Amino acid sequence: MTGARHGHEGNGKPDDEALAAGVAKGERAALARAITLVESRRADHRRRAQALLQSLLPRTGGAFRVGITGVPGVGKSTTIDALGTYLTEQGHKVAVLAVDPSSTRTGGSILGDKTRMSRLSVDRNAFIRPSPSSGTLGGIAAKTRETMLLCEAAGFDVVLVETVGVGQSETAVADLTDTFLVLMLPGAGDELQGIKKGVLELADVVAVNKADGDNITRARAAAGEYRAALHLLGARLPHWSPPVLTYSALTGSGIPQVWEQVVLHRQKCEAAGTFAATRQSQQVRWMWTLLNERLAEKVAHDPAVKARLPALEREVAAGTLAPALAAAEIAGLIGL
Repeated sequence: MTGARHGHEGNGKPDDEALAAGVAKGERAALARAITLVESRRADHRRRAQALLQSLLPRTGGAFRVGITGVPGVGKSTTIDALGTYLTEQGHKVAVLAVDPSSTRTGGSILGDKTRMSRLSVDRNAFIRPSPSSGTLGGIAAKTRETMLLCEAAGFDVVLVETVGVGQSETAVADLTDTFLVLMLPGAGDELQGIKKGVLELADVVAVNKADGDNITRARAAAGEYRAALHLLGARLPHWSPPVLTYSALTGSGIPQVWEQVVLHRQKCEAAGTFAATRQSQQVRWMWTLLNERLAEKVAHDPAVKARLPALEREVAAGTLAPALAAAEIAGLIGL
């Protein structure tokens, strides 16, 4: 055991090859270790993670990538539990990436989505990974995309990415998934006023939860209002108009129909040629995102910049130095 630990913490090559092989075999412990490696901020871990991802890249890309968001109280975790269980019963392997807001004190996950997915959490064909957002813009974990690729390499053919539902998380999740599922509550008349137009514009499928018991009529009425709102917005894609469905995460009613629309959306996009094009553009945007992150890190840790930055900020704040000139000086300090 001790020797294995030293191999892992040293140059890591033999151990990393074994780790890649374990992920490829679908070993859950190996997958968890690999995700921990890609989430690490250590420079040596980052290099190892890059090599690991590169070696596993040919095994990625085949999964359904579904982003899920919703208004507070809509029951996202309960919905994912019901949808994920339905999918595993159909023979799928489901990975859930539940991105939590980070604790400002510890940086850890604080919502504990896993505890609210009681069936999936004990399902042998499911893998749930709560990840702290660590302050990343929009609440998306810094390594969500890499984690998704690792799950695909491990044989999971459905990846569900749950947003925290705050800020720009919807846009961020829509930019790394194939289908964006927006969950709503009955009582659309009141809700519609508070729903950001941008969320509906991103939606590929809209589903109204809690369509059970006395709520069925209200859920159907809400669905009608959402259909009208989407009609006014106009279709984002010429080959797809977002459907609005009703379902109950509590009873499971309507869950199969929600998944049918996710599958149909992918089929329509593949037939129209937009599926592959969207994934390619996502890859290129992610490359630029990583580059910008690296540049920001270099600026933050460069000794010369650290020494000069307080004075530059004071001069810019006082209006005695143009922001463009300050930015140019910082760029020069890091060799750009």
